[in-house]
Amino acid sequence: MMNPWAEFTTLAVLHALAVISPGPDFAIVLRQSIVHGRRVALATSAGIGSGIVVHVLYSVLGLGLLLRTSPRLLEALQAVGAVYLLWLGVQSLWSRPRQEDVPEAGVPAAPAPDAVRHAFVTGFLTNATNVKATLFFISVFSVVVSPQTPRWLQGAYGAWMVVATTLWFSLVSFGFSQPGVRRAFLRRGHWFDRTMGVVLIALALRLALSRS
Repeated sequence: MMNPWAEFTTLAVLHALAVISPGPDFAIVLRQSIVHGRRVALATSAGIGSGIVVHVLYSVLGLGLLLRTSPRLLEALQAVGAVYLLWLGVQSLWSRPRQEDVPEAGVPAAPAPDAVRHAFVTGFLTNATNVKATLFFISVFSVVVSPQTPRWLQGAYGAWMVVATTLWFSLVSFGFSQPGVRRAFLRRGHWFDRTMGVVLIALALRLALSRS
């Protein structure tokens, strides 16, 4: 069994590199921060962090082996992820100019509770259906984490990744929801939304066309 601290350090570094790389999670948090403001973006970030729990569970419970040895199951998950990203992208493409996009003080009105809940679910589904994350967790728990590592310790590794992911995207939310940043982007808010729609659709097509 590898030294737990060495195992954790290796896993933490690999996770940090993976979480900061551009992908669907970053794209959706960026859009939420600029279009909807900080509270919605933070709720989305919390949803993304919660989505990590799904990947940790199947990795710790050994279901990752099933995904790794069952190409059809992985392809099915890949298709679900592609369809979800495509749906988000099409929604963004239909964006129309809104008067509330550029408030006088640069601070968005407080979102309704339903909007916050919807943002959390959006973040959760974006991460939980992210095949890039699936492949990452299968690889890490197969190669880096020793089979002799106790389940509780593997769970602790997973808890760290949930916290680190949530913190990272919360920082992104704070940065891009600053009043000055939002005003600069939202002067042409619907065009930004449509651009993000194109990005999400491109990610969906890339996912759909890639080989598992």
